Amino acid sequence: MRERLSQLRVLVVGDVMLDEYWFGDVKRISPEAPVPIVKIARAEERAGGAANVARNVVAFGARATLLSVVGADSAAERLTRVLEANGIEHRLQVDPAIRTTTKLRIIGQQQQMLRVDFEDVPSRDVLYAKKSEFVRLIATADVVIFSDYGKGALDHVDELIALVKTLGKQIFVDPKGDDYRRYAGATAITPNLKELAEAVGSWSSPEQMDAKAEALRLELGLEALLVTMGEQGMKLFLSGRVIHRPAQAREVFDVSGAGDTVIAALAVMLGIGVGWEDAIHFANTAAGLVVSKLGTSVASFDEVEPLLRDAG
Repeated sequence: MRERLSQLRVLVVGDVMLDEYWFGDVKRISPEAPVPIVKIARAEERAGGAANVARNVVAFGARATLLSVVGADSAAERLTRVLEANGIEHRLQVDPAIRTTTKLRIIGQQQQMLRVDFEDVPSRDVLYAKKSEFVRLIATADVVIFSDYGKGALDHVDELIALVKTLGKQIFVDPKGDDYRRYAGATAITPNLKELAEAVGSWSSPEQMDAKAEALRLELGLEALLVTMGEQGMKLFLSGRVIHRPAQAREVFDVSGAGDTVIAALAVMLGIGVGWEDAIHFANTAAGLVVSKLGTSVASFDEVEPLLRDAG
């Protein structure tokens, strides 16, 4: 399996961001306002959004190329350094009119105290340039992942999916928004419960949810629809059957980036020819590891493999 993973080439397209973490101690309340004072001791920078998907792909042992849009700013420079340090090949289109999406989290005593977001929508000219680059890259990719965080990089995802389909490549989408028709024709999409409800409406029973999820799968012409359900695990909808995997029994510390891990795991496993049931077992195990870590994290193949063996 390791050898097959090392040969797999994954193209990741979507919204990237720089995740910043400021860690410190909280020992007193500000005299200026009733808020805690966090004395910062250290800082970390990590790849977020689609960049974290690519980071997970590499952690599983495959090769990742990342295509997205960033601003002409220091955040883009720092994100580029993080990508290179993680072994991620990148094709970042620069839009001088925007700021690179950045999420700054301030953490005191291992608890998130505040998050500050910086973001803008890319211009259409830069998005068109990204599409041209995409056409050149898909020819060399085995699998394509679209990571949609609703920041604007995938405004034309329907056109991009159509291009991939002409080459017969597998397409995996982590969706956003309430109009999933844009993802029609993908191999699989991976919404969480909240995202699914935004797309199909609420439900009053598990059976009704199952019916709505299957109806959506059929409407979009998907091979599979994977719903991640937090502490309830995940449920995979295929033609004629549903596979439910309960959540891994471990302490949940931080769910940030768990969806990135799931779609990366699913894509690399299907990309090397693993069946759906084993692929979601791998994805579920990897997600269980990630939520036990602080912040936007990854699970490596070396971490996941022993747990798969233990589970039989």
